[in-house]
Amino acid sequence: MSKKTAQLYDRIYAVVGEIPSGRVATYGQIAGIVGCTARVVGYAMAACPSDRVPWQRVINSRGEISPRPGGGASRQRSLLDAEGIRFGASGRVDLDAVRWAGPGWDWLERNGYDPGGIP
Repeated sequence: MSKKTAQLYDRIYAVVGEIPSGRVATYGQIAGIVGCTARVVGYAMAACPSDRVPWQRVINSRGEISPRPGGGASRQRSLLDAEGIRFGASGRVDLDAVRWAGPGWDWLERNGYDPGGIP
């Protein structure tokens, strides 16, 4: 991994680390904060150190867990279930109820993110 990619992933991990237990964010939501694409956030989540980043709290824009190899989706579901996130019969969460509002402006500024670029 290049130094530039590692730095970008660290910025993604810093934002994901702010998502509280019992809340989720979408790949696109994190991408909008960091200034990258949702796909890059997905790559970062696939490569993240699971002992320090709550990767399970990042889901797709439909409110679903994205498939991943090696049983990762069932592990993610179990971790979210343990945090009180409930899935409907369709396998989706109610994003209106459990979506994280994002970090505060102070956090963004303190950590070098451009709050002006966030819709």
